[in-house]
Order: sequence, then C-alpha cells, then structure tokens
Amino acid sequence: MTSTAFVFPGQGSQRVGMGADFVRRRPDLVDTYYRAADDLLGFPLSRLCHEGPAEALRDTAVTQPAVFLTSIVVLDVLRTHDVEPDVVAGHSLGEYAAAVCAGVLSWQDALRLVRLRGRLMAGVNERMPGAMAAVVGLDLPTVRDLCARAAAETGQVVEVANDNEPAQTVVSGQAAAVRAVAEAARRAGARRVVPLGVGAPFHCSLMRDIEAEFAEALAAVDFRDPSVPLVSSVTATALTSAEEIVSALRRQLTAPVRWTGTVRTLAGRGVRRYVEVGPGRVLGGLCRRTEPTARTFTTGTVGELAATVDALGPAGTEPAETETDTGTGTGTETGTETASAGTAAASL
Repeated sequence: MTSTAFVFPGQGSQRVGMGADFVRRRPDLVDTYYRAADDLLGFPLSRLCHEGPAEALRDTAVTQPAVFLTSIVVLDVLRTHDVEPDVVAGHSLGEYAAAVCAGVLSWQDALRLVRLRGRLMAGVNERMPGAMAAVVGLDLPTVRDLCARAAAETGQVVEVANDNEPAQTVVSGQAAAVRAVAEAARRAGARRVVPLGVGAPFHCSLMRDIEAEFAEALAAVDFRDPSVPLVSSVTATALTSAEEIVSALRRQLTAPVRWTGTVRTLAGRGVRRYVEVGPGRVLGGLCRRTEPTARTFTTGTVGELAATVDALGPAGTEPAETETDTGTGTGTETGTETASAGTAAASL
C-alpha cells in the first residue's frame, strides 16, 4: 500500500504574501490563527506574513514563527478536505509543525517555542557572526573531509549542517572557515557553491551555548506521544514517544539536518507521496532527487492546495506519472532554484 507523508518546510521558504489567499477564502482563519498568534507573540506577525516588508520577514526571530504559522494554517485547510498523512517529517524548523500535526503539542505552545528558538539563534550570530554555504555536486564524505581540513587550517569552527540530498550539502561555522571550505570545494570539482543569506551559523557547535536555555523552555511544555509516526530530521528515524521528540528538538540546535536519511526512512516505510505543507516547494525537489520515484505535491497557494486535494482527497484520482508532475501542474524547480533558493530554504 502506498503511504502519504506530510513534510513541513524550514526557514528560507518564506515569502511576502504567504497565506494571504487562504485568508481571503477562509476569513475564519484570521481569528483562529492569525489574530491569536499576534496576541500571543505581542507583534503583528500576520501583517508581516501577508504584507511584509521582505526585510523584516528575513529576521530569523520573525521568519521562524511566520513559516511555522503558515504551515499550520495550510494544515488546517488540508484537513477540512479530509487529506491526512500516514507519517510526518519536518526539515529543521518544520519539525515543530510536524509535531503539531501528529498531536504532540498545541500549535500555540509550538509557536512560543519557535519564536524563542529564532531569537536565541539570532543572538548567537550577534555574539559570534558566522556563515553558511551550500555545496552542490560533491558527496557528503568529501564535504566532511573539506570541513575537517578547513577547521585545522583556520583554527575556526566549520561543520556539516545539512545533508539535504545526495549531491547537496550545507556547511556552517565561522566565516573564514566557511570561505575556506567553499574555495576547497570549487577546487575539488563542486558544480556550485552558494553562500546562504541566513541569520546565523545554524546546526553546528556554535549553537551549543543556547541549548540549556532552550531545554528549559521545552521542559515547560506538555508533550504527548505522536498519533502518527514522526520521522526526525535529527536522527532520520521514526520517533514514537514524547520523550524522543523532546530530545530531538533539543539536539536539533547543534545537530546536522539529515534530510537524505529522513527521506530514505520515509521511503522504507512505503511512502511514495510527499505533500509539502506550507510555503514553497523546495522539499519536493530534495525528495525527488533522493528518491526518484517520489510523487510530490505542494500547498503554498490556494491553487496548489486545490490540485493536491483533487489528487489525494477521498474522491481524488492521482494524476498519471509525468516527469514534471509536482501535484500542481506548474512543473519542477529550475536549476537555479535548486542550487540557490532551494538550498537556502532547506538550511534551517
């Protein structure tokens, strides 16, 4: 039997206007989510999502709750059409929306945690500015070796932050060491090396000094066992207890994102359909490049979600297999999106 996974995107998938067309169709979402989120956080998150400006939306402390909230709104709309997952996963930040989908915690508690997570991560960059870069065209062991050499040569921290798909790895650390890896990767034959415009050196040991404070916040929240399996991007294994999920969310700050392993674990559980729940379409591309038989569907706009419901809803008929099918009829990502915007959206 073919299974369906809901996969939730991370930071970098944000865009001005995300979620606005859903509100126009479903005004009830304003009171249920957007006004409630504004009141909970004490700033106009809904206006920033729908109107920007883009510069404000790029602030890590804003971006993370904005992407999370948009995913939760899209999830609500999907569920009104009786589209449900057999298993869930999230790319870094997206793991919080996945946990809400699986009934592990309330969306309000998750939003508070995501806001704190973003603020703490941004604070690390203020104290110790860092950088991230995506390496396209080299395998993971090669990039790990380049990081070890650059760290030894510069005396600075640089580590693998994301194993996004078999030929795309993101490195994170102090700026000089990241530059050294980028230069070495080009010499080693990388097809492309893309500096990422992110707010901090995520998913590396430079984040260690915020783990204790964030662990206290996690301990104050009521976590429950998931109603469906949650495959963690920290462990690339299915988590079935609240304790396991809390541990993974804590480790996530410093641990690399194992998205290649996550997709392979999902495929091993019979998943063939991957529904990207929230803004953007980056995860679909990563899933297809890891598991070429994957069928991917997007939900970032009303039109995309409608096409996904038509394909996967109770009365739906999944479209015939085509090379460009994404569940939206709009085609696959371009090479530029894959190498630049795609890596940025899958970095946090």
